[in-house]
Formats: sequence, C-alpha cells, structure tokens
Amino acid sequence: MAKQAILKSLGDVDIRLLRVFSVVAACNGIAASEMELNIGKSTISRHISDLETRLGLRLCLRGPSGFQLTSEGEQVLKLATHLLAQIDEFRSDVDAIQSTLSGTIRFGVYDQSSTNPQAQIDKAIEKFDQIAPNVSLEISMDTLTALEANILNGSIDLAIMPAYQTSPMLSYTELYCANMNLYCGKGHPLFGRDTHGLDPKATLPAYKYAGYSFNSPNMRVSNMLGLERTASVKDEESLALLVQSGRYLGFLGDHLIPCIGGHSQFWRLFSKELSYSVQFAAVTRRNQRPNRKIEAFLKCLIETHPSPSTLLTSA
Repeated sequence: MAKQAILKSLGDVDIRLLRVFSVVAACNGIAASEMELNIGKSTISRHISDLETRLGLRLCLRGPSGFQLTSEGEQVLKLATHLLAQIDEFRSDVDAIQSTLSGTIRFGVYDQSSTNPQAQIDKAIEKFDQIAPNVSLEISMDTLTALEANILNGSIDLAIMPAYQTSPMLSYTELYCANMNLYCGKGHPLFGRDTHGLDPKATLPAYKYAGYSFNSPNMRVSNMLGLERTASVKDEESLALLVQSGRYLGFLGDHLIPCIGGHSQFWRLFSKELSYSVQFAAVTRRNQRPNRKIEAFLKCLIETHPSPSTLLTSA
C-alpha cells in the first residue's frame, strides 16, 4: 500500500534524491550503482526510502530476489528523467539569453592540488575572472569518492580530480599529472638508505604502511607489493603526517615534499621501481546540455595547462 506523501513542494533535496533514483534505475540495482554514485549501499537504500516516503509511492522491489522497478517506479523514472533534463535545459537557456556570463559555478578539487606546479588551476581562475567577472565561484575540496558522487547528484558542476577509474556517466578532460613515489620520514629505519639492488617485495612488508582507503593507483601498487595497510587515510595531507612520523611508509606526490620539509625530512625509496604517475582531469556529467559558464571555465583550464588536453573515454 502506498504511503501518504509528505511532498508539498519540490526542493533541492528532492532533486538530489531523484538523481540518485535515476542512477540506481540506470544501473539496475543498488549494488551496481554503488560505484557510479560512490556512496555505500546502505546510504543509497536510505535515499530511495526517503524518496518513496516523500512521494508516497513504492518505487522498486529490492532484496535477495534482486532489483525491480514497480509500475509506479517506472512512471516516476520517466517523469524524473524529463524533469532533470528540463532543469538542465532551463539553466542553459537562461544562461544563453544573457549577453554576459553570470550566475555561479560550483566546482570541487582534490586535496593538495594547489601544491602541484603542474596544476595551473589558479591561472585558469584568473583567466576566467577576466572574461566572466559576474560569475561567482563556489569551491570545495573533497575526497575522490565525494567529488564523483557530487557531480552525479548535481551538487557540483565540475571537479578537478584523478582520472584513475573512469565512469561512463562522466566526461574527462586531461589537465596535468602528479608523480608519486614511496617515502619514509626521518627516523625510519630506511631513511637515508640506498635501496638500489634491493627487492621491494622482500624489503617493504617488514615495515608499517599507510595508504588510501579507496580504489586508486595507490591501492593497486600496494596490493601488487603485498603491503598491508596498518593506517588508512582519505587525503594526502593525512598520509604525509603519518610518513613524517618516521613510523610509516607511504606514497606521496613529489611536488608535495618541498612544501613539508624537503628531503631532510622525507626519503624517497625505490624510485626507479615503484614510482607511478596519476592523471588529473576536469570532470563533468556526460550528456548534459551545454552550459556557457562551464564551457568557458573548461576552456580556461585547457588553455592554462601545458599539455594538450584530450577527452578520455570510460574504461
């Protein structure tokens, strides 16, 4: 039996819930949508339940037997798809009417972006402000998981983040790279030691290792080496603190080291064997209607980065 609806007006919360529901339906299940939304299954399930309560309708059947939209859910999905498209159209059409760019761009950046000399985000902002002085910027710094989720649910318009595992629902434009190496801090038994000729797989497991708790090149390399995380982090600043303690090994961006004490405090290990590069990209939702503000900002990002930018296809 349908619940009594509590939806009296349509607000931002309802739009976000409808976006989550649309992704779940497109992925044909909560578990399958977990990677696309980058939030846990329990949180996704709660969002769907909240939407059902607000609409007073049972939208889907979910359980051991699998996921299936109800007839009401199929109707709501059609309406939601149309509504979300209309919202995007309205924003773009209003933007197109105006002779000058105005409004707000909401974008997120991954932590430590400001310390990488290859990242010319500040130059892009300067260039954009010269051509669109009436546009306001709302900038947030967040984890990779949160940034992807916020793009998909419409909380932000664009993110500058690692493009390690691409999503078919997002578009990626290459900007710059970060070179990563394994470091230890002053006081660690390996500090100052020449690792040439040593086997990293045989040497490193004897020491504590700190790494990222989400799917990333960091996790891939640590798994390859058989390193077990004894400390987990979500951002590079936290990882740097652990390495700096002299008790943990960890992969850090080479660009970060001069900002936090230099090589008198951090020692690079197995640089030839274990270094890797992370590609950063400007990320937006795929197939959204053109938005003059976002297009102009993307153009500024591309023009201020030295390497030719290309549109990455989903992996």
